[in-house]
Amino acid sequence: MLVSAPILLTCMIVGVLITLFQAVTSIRDMSLTVVPKLLAVGAVALIFGGWMLGIMLKFTSEIFAHIQNYGP
Repeated sequence: MLVSAPILLTCMIVGVLITLFQAVTSIRDMSLTVVPKLLAVGAVALIFGGWMLGIMLKFTSEIFAHIQNYGP
């Protein structure tokens, strides 16, 4: 959950902001919701990608270390 938090929070915040903008302006274009979310998620992935990859690599190496302990 910790690894996916930056991307999930970004999607949620951008989605709420776009929905509020659409409600205020009465614009109902579907591409207006998708494009800003994709851009925001791409930016967050570039910013937090190294940190996320580091956590996943650490977790994977711990899993493989535990597998070696259970082996013959």
